[in-house]
Amino acid sequence: MAQTKTKPTDASIDEYLASRASPEQLADCKIIMAMCERVTKQQPRMWGPSIVGYGSYTYRYESGHSGQSCLVGFAIRGKELVVYLAMDGAEQAGLLSRLGKHRKGKVCLYIKRMADLDAKVLEALIAGSVAEVRRRYPSTNGA
Repeated sequence: MAQTKTKPTDASIDEYLASRASPEQLADCKIIMAMCERVTKQQPRMWGPSIVGYGSYTYRYESGHSGQSCLVGFAIRGKELVVYLAMDGAEQAGLLSRLGKHRKGKVCLYIKRMADLDAKVLEALIAGSVAEVRRRYPSTNGA
């Protein structure tokens, strides 16, 4: 079975941000970081070479595949920021409809700039995601 490449590391978050973020992205990253810290009550940590993550949980799928992931995280992907969230469910869908300019994948919320979004709605999405992950995987080791 393949090993998960995205694991916690001791890499520098400041170095990652400095190497990837434009000045506007850096300001937006700081806003997202503050939200994630408020919601998770965790300090950030690099996950793999390019994800800033908060907290952790262990998952196991019906297939038997298991691993560890951050409760919530974000990355700089070119001109976009990607926030990794659980976004399924009616409540999250309602929040997404009020968020502002974005696009999404299954667990990826793509944004170009915080100025395009309602920051309170983004924080509510993050909080909803963290609550859902903790509900699905209750052995999050208090993270």
